[in-house]
Amino acid sequence: MVYVHFAEGFEEIEAVTVVDVLRRGGIETEMVSIMEGRSVGGSHGIHVEADLLFEEADYENCEMIVLPGGANGTANLAAHEGLASVVKGFAENGKYLAAICAAPMVLGKLGILDGREATIYPGMEEHLAGARASADSVVVDGNIITSRGAGTALEFALALVGILKGAQEKARLAESMVAPAALRA
Repeated sequence: MVYVHFAEGFEEIEAVTVVDVLRRGGIETEMVSIMEGRSVGGSHGIHVEADLLFEEADYENCEMIVLPGGANGTANLAAHEGLASVVKGFAENGKYLAAICAAPMVLGKLGILDGREATIYPGMEEHLAGARASADSVVVDGNIITSRGAGTALEFALALVGILKGAQEKARLAESMVAPAALRA
């Protein structure tokens, strides 16, 4: 089970692309709202109806947490104490944590990136507290997966499929989606 977290002001392409690609890859994926209700507004006025509220999510049976970016969305994710506690627990237990765009700052703020390699939206590298900043589109460092922004959302999502289902499934899925050849490897 993968939980993709939605907060008011989330970056739509980053969140929805991940959900779509993971589901296409046969990975059970749920959209989790950290807001009071299931309807969450994105940074470009697109509203999404989440599958679950944060309080309904079963993190014991979750193998990966995904944090989409967006300036306001990231600020709302960072301010959610319950999510911070769960993210810290995942880090301590070596479970997968994935963040894109501005959202790696949540991991940096929690001290999870210390000694790791990570990437973030260009110009925000100071928020990768303790990490070696990379300009790569997607960085996988053990159980931590980070990506740079909306333009890297498909590559990020396919990387998550590769981690959870293997390189062969990632390549099959990328080919079926007619993704650029570079994303099929």
